Amino acid sequence: MEKQSQVVVFGIWGSSYCKRVEIALALKGIPYEYVEEDLANKSESLLHYNPVHKKVPVLVHNGKSIAESLVILEYIDDCWKHGPKLLPEDPYLRAKLRFWANFYDQKLKASATQIMMSRGEERERAIKDFGEVLKVFEDGVKKDLPAEFPCFDGKNLGFLDIVVGSSACNYEASHEVAGVIFSPETNPTFWSWVTALKNHPLMKRMLPPHDKLVAKMRQKYFQSA
Repeated sequence: MEKQSQVVVFGIWGSSYCKRVEIALALKGIPYEYVEEDLANKSESLLHYNPVHKKVPVLVHNGKSIAESLVILEYIDDCWKHGPKLLPEDPYLRAKLRFWANFYDQKLKASATQIMMSRGEERERAIKDFGEVLKVFEDGVKKDLPAEFPCFDGKNLGFLDIVVGSSACNYEASHEVAGVIFSPETNPTFWSWVTALKNHPLMKRMLPPHDKLVAKMRQKYFQSA
């Protein structure tokens, strides 16, 4: 496989974590081979390249594998210096971007998933919890980062833009399946950011097809409904 392509990505089409990797590679103009995985029947290659977690995404570069999407994004930025920089040079800004990217994954995405999985009063509590976590995220990003990071300028996608956009830009599918999670009325700052990201040509091209994603979400979250 490595003889055919210097860079190989193992992923699944509907995963925002995998899309992050593809977006970063495309942004820097790095050609790669994509391998679609079936997590119900994992390939020997995936198990070989990611024996610890046995999950996607996995980036293989010259036969060496890197796992975990945030780690892969940093590797891409460090390894390929050409093209747009995903992270700034300043160590403080880099650290803060890493912190809020981790917060987004561990807190905000988990909170949104809870909304998708809950019903009735439990769902109402989950929506309230999501709003509180989102407020912490918004306030923290505003406080810790200068205006150019990560506020999207409509041109250059950065590290946190990719992390947020790869999942939040699919909000129309989430809303169709589970109802409104965030809106311009309740979350104007986050909504403006996500809307700008969604209009970026690369993001438009890389995001999963809406109807296919809706069907996947319904199957995942409403199998027993």
